[in-house]
Amino acid sequence: MTLKEAQARVDAWIGQFREGYFPPLLMLARLAEELGEVARVLAHREGKKPKPGEPEGDLAEELADLLFVLISLANREGIDLEEALEKALAKYEARDKERWSRKDSQ
Repeated sequence: MTLKEAQARVDAWIGQFREGYFPPLLMLARLAEELGEVARVLAHREGKKPKPGEPEGDLAEELADLLFVLISLANREGIDLEEALEKALAKYEARDKERWSRKDSQ
């Protein structure tokens, strides 16, 4: 599925409901909440502060939840994520091309 397809699918799903998209600050809170869940899974995996008996959690599921909210925010704000990602990748490729040691150079 492309980002455009994902954005269309999320929009179609949310479009079924009268409430529609959450306001931007509530979406920001949801992003923070979902990011916290990603952090909890990673912390659990790394042995940092797991609660006794707490299951590790599913990183893929938590990342997908985070992506869903991010797509929702982009849709609400009229942002084409494919276009935005292309611009971001071009920025990183130009800005950071000499920042780290390449695997192909010893």
